[in-house]
Amino acid sequence: MQEKWNDKHIVFFDGECGVCNFWVQWILERDKNDQFMFASLQSTFGQKFLSERGLETKQFKTMYLWKPKSYYLTKSEAVLKIANLLGGIYKLTVIGKLLPSFLRDKIYDQISENRMKLANQKCYLPTPDERKKFIEI
Repeated sequence: MQEKWNDKHIVFFDGECGVCNFWVQWILERDKNDQFMFASLQSTFGQKFLSERGLETKQFKTMYLWKPKSYYLTKSEAVLKIANLLGGIYKLTVIGKLLPSFLRDKIYDQISENRMKLANQKCYLPTPDERKKFIEI
């Protein structure tokens, strides 16, 4: 199974969050180079990822971007890396690096704290092709 996603970037997200589900859908629509796969933090796979790194396993306020055998990023670093990997106009988000990471993460944390108020809590239903990009759907 691991070979399926070993060369991908895996986005870990709160599967019960409308904002998070919106962003997963947004990435899916723009992932023209098939670079990303997805796993909810609540899934067995997500829980294993978190526990192996000593990360919080009950609160899901942070999105993670993991490149197996390379790195994992959190919060604003993950967002900026995803945009960069999507390429095109999204590469312009590199200007976000002009802000110090503590300030970017403070903005991220504010959005995260209020995310349940910001978005509709409807579940996104991926197409059959998009389902292939999810680990443990």
